[in-house]
Parts: sequence; structure tokens; C-alpha cells
Amino acid sequence: MRRAWVIFLFIWLAVSAAAQQSPESNWVTVVDGKKIRYYDIGNSKAKNAIVLVHCWTCNVEFWKDTYSAFPGYRVIAMDLPGHGESDKPKTDYTIDLFAKAVDGVMKHAGVKKAVLAGHSMGTPIIRKYHEMYPEKTLGLVIVDGALLPYPNRAELEKFFEPFYADYKNTAPQFINGMLPKDTTLAATIRTSMLSTPEHVATSAMRKMNDDSYAEHGKISVPTLAIMAPSPYWPENLEARYREVAPNLEFQMWQGTSHFLHMERPQWFNGQVKGWIIRNKLL
Repeated sequence: MRRAWVIFLFIWLAVSAAAQQSPESNWVTVVDGKKIRYYDIGNSKAKNAIVLVHCWTCNVEFWKDTYSAFPGYRVIAMDLPGHGESDKPKTDYTIDLFAKAVDGVMKHAGVKKAVLAGHSMGTPIIRKYHEMYPEKTLGLVIVDGALLPYPNRAELEKFFEPFYADYKNTAPQFINGMLPKDTTLAATIRTSMLSTPEHVATSAMRKMNDDSYAEHGKISVPTLAIMAPSPYWPENLEARYREVAPNLEFQMWQGTSHFLHMERPQWFNGQVKGWIIRNKLL
């Protein structure tokens, strides 16, 4: 009996260690020669996949508790242009650029259709992807991301003036306002976000804010929104989101930060999988 327990423990430790290792990196050149790093996990023969799109100044590892959580599905996760290990040229980091990069990764991986999950800035990216490639979009998962423009553009631009003028000193304060209470996780997130080059961070923020005022149609595919409380959301947020995405499942998680999928990964992954099953998307 003792020997059996030792063998079981050894196997469990080996499996746990393997799960903690990062997947193998794949590379593809997209959109004017930009080199993109991505992971291709799970059922490599599947033509449809879950595609994970990270937040502003983040990277693929912000999905580390999610990208290996769906062994029955194929999962694609990437470093967007300018982020993580992908190329970081001085250019305009537009939502359109990011959406085209997502499509370039999917083409390289041989993925035909996808359920796309977008955290924060990832939300306008997957929305743009749906607008550009509706035939490839099976469903959208909004992870504390905005589908509505800010109420007053002049006030928004005034708010971000110090951010653009003195990024080095204002960015840490801006990021601190989004972080979870867990100090270890918060420190990891802060360090990683601040490692993204300033020219990428400021351009992506400008273009993300601009995109919120662009003309956008309704989202026609099944949509799951998992949100965290914020004083910046309108009181009727669910109703407003339902106007944009009629086939919407909406959740507001109390007691979580902007990085809710990293704070409660098992619950998050379970909610996404249940929604995929209910809607027969993969």
C-alpha cells in the first residue's frame, strides 16, 4: 500500500510539474512583417478552437491558468503585436492591427472558426474580429471589457493627458487601480505590464479609446460577459450590453478585480466551458 501511494504521488508531482511548464512556442509573421509568438494547445487536429486574447500591456502568460484547462478542446493563445515576446516596432497599435494579427495566427495554426475570449483591451479586439471575419466567429467571451464608448470624449482625453505626457510616472498609478488584493499576484501583474515598451502602451491606449467611438454593429453570435464591479460602469450595464449583444449571458462577479480570470481561474474556466456546452459551440 505504501509503495502504491509513493507511485501515485510521483505521478501526481510529474503531472503537476508538466502542467506548470509553458507550452511550446510557435511563430508566425503577420501584418507587415511583424513576428508573433503563440501557443497551440490541446486537440491539434480540431479545426475549431478557443482563442484567448490578452489585455493592454499584458501577454500570453496572463492566461496561464486557462490555456491548459480545456483538454477536450483546442486552445490558441498569443502575444499580441508589441507585447510579450512578439515584435515591438514603432507603429500604430490599432484594434484593427490586433484583429488582423489574431487572424494571421489562426490561419497559420489551421484554425477555421473560433470562440474568442478577450480580457479588457481584448474585448474590442475580438469584437473587431467578429466584424471583420463573421464567418470565422462562433462566439465571444468578454472578460471585464468595454462594449460601450466612454460618456464624454473630451473628459476622457483630459483624463489621459498626464498619462501620455509622463507615462513613466503615471503608468504605475494607473495600473495599481486595476490590481487584485492578492499582493503576490498584484506584484506579478504590475511588473509584467510595466515591462511593455512605452511606445506600445501609449499607442495601444490611444487607439483603443478611439475605437470605442467608432461605428459598431450588433454582435450576432452567442456572447458571455463576465464582469467585475467598477464605479465606471453604468448601473444598467447588463441591459446596455444586451442591446449590443442580444444573445448574451451576463455575470457580475462581486469581490473581484479587473483580473478576475486570474483570481478565480477554476471558476472562470468552468463558466466558460459550461457556456460553450450549453450553446454547442465546439
